[in-house]
Amino acid sequence: MKSRPVTLNNTSQKLTVGLGVRSYDIHIGSGLLKGLGALIKSFAPSKRVAVITDETVHNLHGQALATALSEYRTHLIVRPSGESQKSMANLEEILESLFRAGFDRSDLLIAFGGGVIGDLAGFAAAIYKRGMPFVQVPTTLLSQVDSSVGGKTAINNQFGKNLIGAFYQPRAVITDTELLSTLPMRELKAGYAEVLKYGLLGDAAFFEELDAGLGADILALKPDALSRGIYKSCEMKANIVAQDERESGVRALLNLGHTFGHALELQAGYDGDLLHGEAVSAGMEMAFRFAAAQGFCDDKCADRVAAHLAENNMPRLADMAHLLADPDALLRHMGQDKKNEGGQLTLILPRTIGDTYVEKRADRAAVLSFLTQMKDDAV
Repeated sequence: MKSRPVTLNNTSQKLTVGLGVRSYDIHIGSGLLKGLGALIKSFAPSKRVAVITDETVHNLHGQALATALSEYRTHLIVRPSGESQKSMANLEEILESLFRAGFDRSDLLIAFGGGVIGDLAGFAAAIYKRGMPFVQVPTTLLSQVDSSVGGKTAINNQFGKNLIGAFYQPRAVITDTELLSTLPMRELKAGYAEVLKYGLLGDAAFFEELDAGLGADILALKPDALSRGIYKSCEMKANIVAQDERESGVRALLNLGHTFGHALELQAGYDGDLLHGEAVSAGMEMAFRFAAAQGFCDDKCADRVAAHLAENNMPRLADMAHLLADPDALLRHMGQDKKNEGGQLTLILPRTIGDTYVEKRADRAAVLSFLTQMKDDAV
């Protein structure tokens, strides 16, 4: 079942992630936070909600959220910011807070933040008393175009990123583009990497739009460009998720650049020095460079991806020299990837821009040779 686009008004749109009884709407527009109370009404009959957010978002938007939820009894859980929050210890603290406050499965949990909060809160909702309803209110570009949609929830551990989690769909995604006005440029670029991913993995025409100036306009927060980029990204992801909810097939394509990127993140140590979107940006360049080196795609495609990243001042492979020093460690990290099966390394690789495929038996020796060459080139 495909997503169904609906225009609500001049600045607001809605599309549906078609998953049968688990279907839900993505609302996209400017100023939607003000109407959050009405949008979640059907999901919170008890008028009791728990909100999980982080210190940065709370300081910026906490009062606006409180006003929007004034008719609800709200239990607020504010966590420190950063990827390190996605740990078992922090998950347990959130669950204990919900238990102490006496929440039950008729109450609603709201994830109010970026991808870290969405993943953490979503996983808490999935396992609290075997599942309570939750709503995503994403506050970063990355979470608005990618992580809030599709029901992937998870935490990290010493072996890698998002290795402990569940597929658990939200009841709705409420995307207020006004929230991006407070986002630092570094975070905007991290989110734009995921927008770019959609063009590279399956829509060459969308990439052409981005390359012709839409990408620069998104980074400049031009309203029409933001609306176009967010809607198109969510539409593509919704259609893929509707075909393959639990990543048994086509959904794996959404991980273009992520196997290399997650290895870079693990090598960096989740300490804030490398954002997820930054790793994905460099990881997509690595995927194209590796594919070109193996003869799977044309060198010109890899060059064009690198040129687009450079023109938009995006994180690139050349910026990752300090993380490329140990190719064996990177390959070990890649070996922990969730997509791997039967001890075989799985990569998402391009045939050309807009056409990617799942390589389930990637040659480890070839990958190690590529990583070694990248290290040598970075010296």
